Amino acid sequence: MSDEIKKNSEQNGWEAIRDAFDRLYADTLENTQQFGTLISWQLGGPSPLDSFRIYDGGTYWHIVGFGLSELFEKESNNPEVSGYGMEFTFKLLKAGCADVDREIKTVIGIFQDLARLTFEEGEVFWPYEYIYTGQQQGFDYEQKSRLTGFFTVPEPLLTQLDTPYGQVQFVELVGATDAELQAIMQGEMRVRELYEKLGSDITDLWRDSLV
Repeated sequence: MSDEIKKNSEQNGWEAIRDAFDRLYADTLENTQQFGTLISWQLGGPSPLDSFRIYDGGTYWHIVGFGLSELFEKESNNPEVSGYGMEFTFKLLKAGCADVDREIKTVIGIFQDLARLTFEEGEVFWPYEYIYTGQQQGFDYEQKSRLTGFFTVPEPLLTQLDTPYGQVQFVELVGATDAELQAIMQGEMRVRELYEKLGSDITDLWRDSLV
């Protein structure tokens, strides 16, 4: 067995995801940030997701969550799927972000809130769905953005990954305005149509509504 094959066979789920995204951002890897959860969910902590990596995409920050899939051991009975079979991603446009660290941490908090729904109520989020909370204020740190919720798309840079514990699909959250979400809920527009109209998966906190 070669060293490379041996290394891959010993790789866990967390390392498989990390390495896949590290390869995508090899040129800016030195700018990568990582945040971890102080007390794990298994030990009674409030945060379901284990950790986050934030990659420098040049014009945006790419946030990747870890914890909806099986990271360190296989626990479920389905060998084909790792955990819930998904992980969240989000791309935040750098332009217009006065306090990048706070905006990133706000997104991380949203990831945790959504993951809590999955862990506690079994709600799983797949591409081309919408996430409507009913809030009128923006989801940004200062709540001044027009973006109040999200729609989901397959992560274009890495749609899915085969890990040692099964397959993981990466579901990207894209910010949406209340008017856009209302149009989707009322059947005036589909998520795919909004995505095509927007023309980007990168969330600009300060964009105007398309509806």
